[in-house]
Amino acid sequence: MHVEYSGTGDPARSLALLWRTRDRANRGGGDLGVDRIVRAAIEVADADGLAALSMRRVAERLGVGTMSLYTHVPGKGELLDVMLDTVHGETPRPTDVPGGWRGRLERLARDTWALYLRHPWLLQVATTRPPLGPQVTARYDHALRAVEGVGLTDLEMDAVIALVDSYVHGAVRGAVEAAQATRRTGLTDEQWWRAHAPYLERVMDPARFPTAARVGAAAGQEYQAAVDPTRAFEFGLARVLDGVAALVADRCADVASPVPPG
Repeated sequence: MHVEYSGTGDPARSLALLWRTRDRANRGGGDLGVDRIVRAAIEVADADGLAALSMRRVAERLGVGTMSLYTHVPGKGELLDVMLDTVHGETPRPTDVPGGWRGRLERLARDTWALYLRHPWLLQVATTRPPLGPQVTARYDHALRAVEGVGLTDLEMDAVIALVDSYVHGAVRGAVEAAQATRRTGLTDEQWWRAHAPYLERVMDPARFPTAARVGAAAGQEYQAAVDPTRAFEFGLARVLDGVAALVADRCADVASPVPPG
């Protein structure tokens, strides 16, 4: 799989683009500017993946010469950072989510899941050095407020958000791959399963693989596919939040029953 890395551009130039501090990094309506370039780049990546992204492809989409882009964007590294920051601005940041901290984390996870499905190329970006832009920062701040005041330390709050984000990142890959497989093969998962299931029944020996045969048959009948990424996501998310609930309960217990001084 093609992988790109965020944070590879020049720090000063990337931050200037992300925060729009340069005069020439304008938002110009009908004129070529950073916002139009970034939107065109996102469209290229949405349609064909990051492997297809280049300054030339973006220029072609805009109907301009490639060199004209460099007036506004120094290079592909800086462009990728702004693309990431821009799409993170799409995630809602509601303040009235019911269900307390658990409801807020569930909403955060589902909104992030939806973001990946809209922009599958996000899975092709390694973000251990994330773009430090206004939208990424606003999203991080909103996410932290989901667990503000529940008894966790600042580092635990950060770790909980990282846990939920990492879970979604891993879980959504199956959904993205399933959608891509349908587009590329012309078969839905259900059609693929129905074509293979009769032959699998003939070769699968229950005596040799008793547990796999029993569980696989039950799952295949229920899902009408080999896997159900959405159901797996919901199941796993509930278990992740159960673990966070145990941590929150432990911290509340620590506060309610402080250790007496020695």
